Amino acid sequence: MKLGLVTYQMAAGWDLDKTIRMCVESGFSGLELRTTHAHGVEPGLSKRERETVRKKFEDSPVELVGLGTTVEYHSADPDELKEQIRISRDFAALAAEVGAKGIKVRPNALQVEKGVPEEKTLEQIGKGFRETAVFCAEKGVECWMEVHGRDTSHPPRIRKVLDAADHGACRVCWNCNETDKDASGSIDAHFGMLKDRISHCHIQELWEDRYPWQHLFDMYAETGYAGYTMAEIPGAACDDDALRIMRFYRACWEAMVR
Repeated sequence: MKLGLVTYQMAAGWDLDKTIRMCVESGFSGLELRTTHAHGVEPGLSKRERETVRKKFEDSPVELVGLGTTVEYHSADPDELKEQIRISRDFAALAAEVGAKGIKVRPNALQVEKGVPEEKTLEQIGKGFRETAVFCAEKGVECWMEVHGRDTSHPPRIRKVLDAADHGACRVCWNCNETDKDASGSIDAHFGMLKDRISHCHIQELWEDRYPWQHLFDMYAETGYAGYTMAEIPGAACDDDALRIMRFYRACWEAMVR
């Protein structure tokens, strides 16, 4: 396994050069650039700007692992669904040109309150996911569905999305949610539902006992997982504190991996 950083909280206000530098100085080997943040790697970049982004990573020891989109395929409005798929394609093309390994997409809600049956929404999410994942594959990048959303983060629902998508290019980003646990507090059954599709992972504060971090890492070892675990952690008041936290985090991670 490898350790990376999501620019969701810790690095949300850092430009790309600073983000790469902070990862180098703290020993993080990969980055997931979450859309709308200060790094500026967005579909609106010109061809020359995309080449510059790619070269920044090629010239550093840090890998551009993914682009974290906020696209979602649950809308009951067909025009909005088409727009979300269009945005997905833009990010897939961007990922290919800047050298990212993949893009992250997500479900975010059901539409039961609007009279749409749960099963229909999950099927729609799956079909939208498939369309995006196939396009990604054609571009040579992966597509990860984050286990995300108020109701949609329940792993059995993500499994239904995958079944509706019915395509090997549709992969999963495990997100370490409370909804991973069953009634007994175990994550084993829900992890087992998705483990054959997990290609990406978000992790949070490893020192908190709310989640069985060591057990998750042990299961990854058993399955031969060789992808990234991306730290999604709160920011810090200053750069020195950020580096201290990131280095401490890496030490915790390395101990669990061992």
